[in-house]
Amino acid sequence: MPEASSMRRALRGSLSNSATAAVFLAGGQAALLAGGLHAASAHDLPLGDDKITDAPRAGYVFSCQQRFNKNTPGAHSSGDWLGASTWNPEKKPHVEGSVTWPARISIELEGDRRVVRANNLPTHPTGVFPIRRSDPAYRYDRNNGRITEQDILLELPAVPAVAAAPSCVPMGMIGFSLTNAAQYNALDGRGDDAPAHEMQDSCGGHPQERGQYHYHNMTPCIDDTRSQPGGHSDLVGYAIDGFGMFGKYGQDGKTLTNADLDACHGHAHVIDWDGQQRSLYHYHMTDEYPYSIGCFMGTPVNVPGSVSGAPQRPREGAGRRPPERRGGPGGREQVLSKAAAELGVSTETLRKAVGPPPPDFQQASRLLGIPANEIRRALDAARGR
Repeated sequence: MPEASSMRRALRGSLSNSATAAVFLAGGQAALLAGGLHAASAHDLPLGDDKITDAPRAGYVFSCQQRFNKNTPGAHSSGDWLGASTWNPEKKPHVEGSVTWPARISIELEGDRRVVRANNLPTHPTGVFPIRRSDPAYRYDRNNGRITEQDILLELPAVPAVAAAPSCVPMGMIGFSLTNAAQYNALDGRGDDAPAHEMQDSCGGHPQERGQYHYHNMTPCIDDTRSQPGGHSDLVGYAIDGFGMFGKYGQDGKTLTNADLDACHGHAHVIDWDGQQRSLYHYHMTDEYPYSIGCFMGTPVNVPGSVSGAPQRPREGAGRRPPERRGGPGGREQVLSKAAAELGVSTETLRKAVGPPPPDFQQASRLLGIPANEIRRALDAARGR
């Protein structure tokens, strides 16, 4: 099998179809959706492969998942858009087609909460998924996922607060776009640069295995309007910690780079927030990896299907005998602790991934990016089998 890091999927291309849809927002915040897009950058972009860290670091993803399986199913080939250290969005193919969807999304203020209710079907046309054999994209990626309606209910703080310390981002939804699509982090299932490798449609999206349509960077199907003071980008979505996600332009209309942002890919200054001028932290999208959110500056809400919590790395003291927990030697907590140390994840992350007894190894494999038989062996070894 060819090396995974040199054989992946793709993004972008020219957008030939667009749609305009209304989004109901609290406080009059809005962005113009689909109906034109900005031309792709003509220069190569730095490749973000393996730029994963276990602590906040600018230009990296502080990922809750620290271990990735390079044999995870994905694209099986790559083309001339991908170099050794750069990639060119203009040269990349995209999934063909123009499928429209019955999008439903509302974002409302309810007391001290901002409540997002949505079906996660995008407000813009998408490519045809599963990717058809006749599609040139099929040469590189045979994504057989089907876009399906999701039941999205996010209860976010209306005015989020900065947490005591930044936290890691999960594999799965880290935010929600005003286009009614989920925002994922910059990583694919192999720990590589998803926009550079994965085959996506002309709006930069595709479905995962459970059918959730999502982006890994800023979709070209939302106009990066700039009605904020000084030509600052408008809101394009909300992170699951409640802070806003804004487009690529900062104060004075400057196109932002990683050098302008902190380790979580944001900064704080006065913005229009629910119709009021408020000094508030917020994230920005950029052309540079990690594209959206590198870590959470606030406290994220729990999202079903995402592995979150502490970074998945060996806990301090791994390799020493852990203290006995409820159930005595061989009890479930001690087994999970031993197995987690062996797998390089936190005990809590492993507990969430395998679920209640009996353990769901296939689910755990998808969430952790570790082969199911390896997870089984680690648990068996921890039980002394």
